[in-house]
Amino acid sequence: MVHFGLATTDEIAKELAARLRAHRLAQNIPQSELAARAGISHKTLTTFEHSGKVSMDVYLRIVAALGLSESLSTLFELKQQTIKEMEAAEQRRQRASRRHP
Repeated sequence: MVHFGLATTDEIAKELAARLRAHRLAQNIPQSELAARAGISHKTLTTFEHSGKVSMDVYLRIVAALGLSESLSTLFELKQQTIKEMEAAEQRRQRASRRHP
């Protein structure tokens, strides 16, 4: 298993592709069937499973075709731990602060 905090973007992409491939195999879905469900070419799916490199749209299509969309719902969700952090989160930022030299 890859430690995402220490991994390169290529390593993370390959790990996510491997996880989705494992889900495909666990559900006993051939590549051709998953590609058809996702509305992508067989070659695109094969490339993804090997390299992890596809567009965000294709990635989300594969996730949806595997029935895993709900698992994305907490991805990158802001987690509040203290009252101060919760109050700060309520004041959602519209843009980054200006950097002062």
